[in-house]
Amino acid sequence: MAARKEHGMSRKVVAASSGNVLEWYDFTAYGFLAPIIGSVFFPSADPVASLLASFGALAAGYAARPVGSIIFGHVGDRIGRKPALLISVFIMGCGTLAIGLLPTYAQIGIASPIILVVLRCVQGISVAGEYASSGVLLTESSRPKQRGLIGSWIVFGMTGGCLLGSGVSALASNVLGQEAMQEWGWRLPFLFGSVIAVFSLILRWHLTESPVMTARARAESSPITTAIRTQWRPMLKIIGIVLPTGIGYFLIFVYAASYLTDQMHFTTAQALDISTISLVVFACIAPISGYLSDRFGRKPVMYVTLIGTLVLAWPLWTLMHEQSLALIFVGQVVLAALNGIGWAMTIPMMVELLPAKVRVSAVAMSYNICLAVFGGTTPWVATYLVERTSLDYAPVIYWMAAAVIAFVIVLKLPEMARKPLP
Repeated sequence: MAARKEHGMSRKVVAASSGNVLEWYDFTAYGFLAPIIGSVFFPSADPVASLLASFGALAAGYAARPVGSIIFGHVGDRIGRKPALLISVFIMGCGTLAIGLLPTYAQIGIASPIILVVLRCVQGISVAGEYASSGVLLTESSRPKQRGLIGSWIVFGMTGGCLLGSGVSALASNVLGQEAMQEWGWRLPFLFGSVIAVFSLILRWHLTESPVMTARARAESSPITTAIRTQWRPMLKIIGIVLPTGIGYFLIFVYAASYLTDQMHFTTAQALDISTISLVVFACIAPISGYLSDRFGRKPVMYVTLIGTLVLAWPLWTLMHEQSLALIFVGQVVLAALNGIGWAMTIPMMVELLPAKVRVSAVAMSYNICLAVFGGTTPWVATYLVERTSLDYAPVIYWMAAAVIAFVIVLKLPEMARKPLP
């Protein structure tokens, strides 16, 4: 009986995580290919202007996420976690396929970048409930002593998507070469993403609903309105907790990849190879961190990533500006490990702060506001700050400031590990 339950939980973890694989695959591939996408859809005599426009389209997708939080939070709290997950992955997959087939600026002119931005916004809306709904469903379905570990598998799935995004992009770049990637090869990673969407839909069709979704636990009125009215303090805390992890991820795996190619003059293949290996470390450390948080508490594990960021971010960023690939690799790997610990704590800490009736809405809105305002804009902000200040360390100062805010918030939080959910 116990073995059957464990098998059922394993299948639920895979099904719930699969949409996060697609979400982060798509956004990681887009971020790593941003220099090419910028030149194809936003041609300009100034490469920095093209790159900023490309990152702007990425940020537009995150800006649309709060709208998606309202829609999918309502579905998740009123109808069920499973329907929200099915609808979101279907729309996301359609958007990924459309980008892979989209004509370029040279083919249809100004309509091309406009359509690209619209597609990114539609995708942003569709994935707004993805991380929240899947994380809530898994955490609600797990035993109290395993919530950290079970929730961390969402991060593992997210990282699997990142690995696929960087790995497929790196493979295409190595096999096809820079010229072919510029002409048509950039489409292949997006077309492959539609295959992931089909696989996720099949898995989720057989997914069982969260045991919390009884008639008593369903929201009786507008869940987002109730959440803002009654849970605004926990929601603000969640934004602060997610802040350094969101900024850190986009600095390490999106901004740094483009910086290495555009400013340090490494090839796209070299930059993607470093990021791919760093993501392996990120993926492996997430379940370990989740397990340790179940044993020793969420707060001690969270302190490791926040204090580590404050102490090590500056010297590690120095390594990433060296001409040696080996030193750059060391800097990015250690930064990735610190960031992975923080991401592993986001799911259990968010879920444990909120009541069941508005849990999806509150988590989705808080998480997506943070990523929309701070996470998705990080590559654009970092590029802009360096360009305006001529200070290569401006992005890391931005990240360290976010870590200070999160540290103050975590310091005042109650420890919720192994305790019943609200």
